[in-house]
Amino acid sequence: MPPLPLAALTASSSPLLGLAKAIQLSVAPVFLLTAIAGLLGVISSRLTRVIERALVVQREATAAGDLQLLRRRMALLTRASELVTITGVLVAAVVAVTFLGAITVVDLTPIVVSCFVLAMLSLMGGLLLLLLDTRLASRLILHRF
Repeated sequence: MPPLPLAALTASSSPLLGLAKAIQLSVAPVFLLTAIAGLLGVISSRLTRVIERALVVQREATAAGDLQLLRRRMALLTRASELVTITGVLVAAVVAVTFLGAITVVDLTPIVVSCFVLAMLSLMGGLLLLLLDTRLASRLILHRF
């Protein structure tokens, strides 16, 4: 029996190929989700250290300026965490919509593009807030020494 032509194989397994393509398209944003989870871990650790330091400074009641900077850092890190979490939700939405768009005949490209652009803007905002926290931490260290 002669082998089937490539066109016949593609036509007969089209739903399977569509599903495979959907999975391929969904994999790249999943790596981004892994990076976002790592970033949230960093922000969470920094926030924990700031809170612990604020409790110590508050007990000492000698460094009002330090306490004010620590409050500012807590606010920045909380906002950064919120923005990075929103990024994660939007990237997950990109994965879901990309997958749905690949297995249906509906063009969901505008939704995917919108979600991805919003995710990147949110990630940039979170990273900028983390940068501001780092600058405040440096200022606090320089103030102490």
